[in-house]
Amino acid sequence: MYTTNASRGLPRHRSRHLAERYTRWALRGVIAALVIALLWLVLAFHLNGQWMFALLFLLLGGSLGVVFTKRSLMSHRYIFPAVAGLGVFVIFPLIYTFGISFSNYSSTNLLSEERVRSQLMSQTYQEDDDAFDLTLYAEGDLVRLRLENERQRWMSSPLNLANVESRQLGLQAASDAPIADPLPMRDIIQARSALQGLRLITPEGTELRMAGIRQFAPMLDRYEAREDGTLYDRREDRVLTPDHTLGFFVADDGQRITPGWPVNVGFSNYTQIFTDPDIRGPFMQIFVWTFVFASLTVVFTLAVGFVLASLLQWDQLRGKAIYRTLLILPYAVPAFISILIFKGMFNQHFGEVNMILDTLFGVRPEWFTDPWLARSMLLIVNTWLGYPYMLLLCMGLIQALPRDLYEASAVDGGGPISNLFHITLPLIIKPLTPLLIAAFAFNFNNFVLIALLTGGNPDILGASTPAGTTDLLVSYTYRIAFQDAGQNFGLAAAIATLIFLLVAGMSLLNLRLSKVKV
Repeated sequence: MYTTNASRGLPRHRSRHLAERYTRWALRGVIAALVIALLWLVLAFHLNGQWMFALLFLLLGGSLGVVFTKRSLMSHRYIFPAVAGLGVFVIFPLIYTFGISFSNYSSTNLLSEERVRSQLMSQTYQEDDDAFDLTLYAEGDLVRLRLENERQRWMSSPLNLANVESRQLGLQAASDAPIADPLPMRDIIQARSALQGLRLITPEGTELRMAGIRQFAPMLDRYEAREDGTLYDRREDRVLTPDHTLGFFVADDGQRITPGWPVNVGFSNYTQIFTDPDIRGPFMQIFVWTFVFASLTVVFTLAVGFVLASLLQWDQLRGKAIYRTLLILPYAVPAFISILIFKGMFNQHFGEVNMILDTLFGVRPEWFTDPWLARSMLLIVNTWLGYPYMLLLCMGLIQALPRDLYEASAVDGGGPISNLFHITLPLIIKPLTPLLIAAFAFNFNNFVLIALLTGGNPDILGASTPAGTTDLLVSYTYRIAFQDAGQNFGLAAAIATLIFLLVAGMSLLNLRLSKVKV
């Protein structure tokens, strides 16, 4: 006999079978909803002209549907979220950045050509010497507009200025004498939003728009589109020709009309880094400093961590657990808090460091204005932030060393210093090397320290881009992209690509030293 389910009276294996079927259908429903959502994103990005994002989500949606519907790919379902995240947040940004590095993408070349053309076509200008003075008159809860100049006078029908929507309104001839006392200036200011949305049409068909706080004037379309793709500038009486090598509309005299649109510039961003003297000089200076900073940080943190780890292994030292806890505390404090505390301590006028130096030696170093002192301050602070990591690594490696080596050294007359440099350091340096390379790569891109402590200052004089003597390549790239007046994203992307190649090379070296097959 079957063992029945108490609640439904069904055989137990049949109940389990139904539950599994419902679970499969529920999973399929979730997958179908995700695929539909991704396809909707594909359509949305495609309609907005973002074909790269549309392609990304198309690939993501297609791969999601294939992996979760084919039984032969069942084993890949568990790794798919990680791979999808890697593609969306790592691979795609790298490809996108690499693509931008071959363009003139910047704050002046930001929109598509169609949007640039549309923006220019929407520009208007006021016809000279044909403005009308504006006066408002109350008529119950409504208001009439009176427009007049030396030649003509117009009056509107009553309207409600509480309505701020754009609308057209016809005008009619007005009498010479005003119909009532005009409303004060404050009422015009309060109704400014509604007045700006009005399009007033004279009996001759001329359209008047608000041209000042108390004026309406004929506003004419500035540009006229022609069949050959050029634009005629009515105001300046000139022709603008689209230049697809520059990404701008160019006037007859060579003037570029902003905004422009991104175009392919080939390797010009890369060649500019090494050929433009105003960029090459600061770039090479920052490049060298980045290597020196990362290298010295690794050396200093390793030296401090190694010495402290060796001292903590001293058999005659009591209270090791307390010392370990105290020495690792800087690792537990969030880095941005420690950096901001050090920024206050190194303050040139009120910081504790300068107060102590002034009391003892009568000097007050200018930590934030002198390039070499600023760099020294960065190394001091970064050593404090990084030595606990090296301490933990060295402690673990030293504890794994066989004790009989030290006993044999003691028989031969070896002391603590000779043991330190002839036994301990040689034995731990090989397994420590890949971790040191990883630490070098991390400090090579240590953006947080630079951004919070010095901001890259003091500046490098004569640089055509925002560049500081304490900038690393990563902070230099950030300043070019987001703090420069031109926001040259193409140049920043080229530098970011070079940084990626350097870090990727170091990572490959790390894998080789770790004897990992790639």
